[in-house]
Amino acid sequence: MTTYKRKKKCRYRGSTTHGGGSMKKRRGSGSRGGRGMAGTGKRAGQNKILILKEYGPSYFGKHGFTRPSTVVATIKAINLDTLELKLQNYVSKNLVNVSDGVYEIDLVKLGFQKLLGRGNLTHKVKVKVPMISKAALEKVKKAGGEVIGEDVSTK
Repeated sequence: MTTYKRKKKCRYRGSTTHGGGSMKKRRGSGSRGGRGMAGTGKRAGQNKILILKEYGPSYFGKHGFTRPSTVVATIKAINLDTLELKLQNYVSKNLVNVSDGVYEIDLVKLGFQKLLGRGNLTHKVKVKVPMISKAALEKVKKAGGEVIGEDVSTK
């Protein structure tokens, strides 16, 4: 038959030192010899040889540095084939206007900063975009379209 035993933590409640003796004892990290690699310094030269053998010369001191984190600006881009595929979806959500068979697309409104040239266009489009690749520019014009606000970039 099992018996109920109170935890030691509960039994020490209210006893001030929790079984540690005098108030002076168990006071700080000095009672355990320090923190980290403490205790292998000036007056423990006999221990250094053992530590160096076991852990190697990189045990003592600080090594290396942490590179500062940099914020990399990412350009959100879309390819022509993806745009062609989602064109009817954008029209149904009133994100793209159609007038006289020409689709008027504002890519910034759709959340893109650049138009890339993978794929082909089968519709006439009037694209407003901050950046466009050379291939995309040629393909849009070849399909009878127009590009507004272009900055042809090769990136």
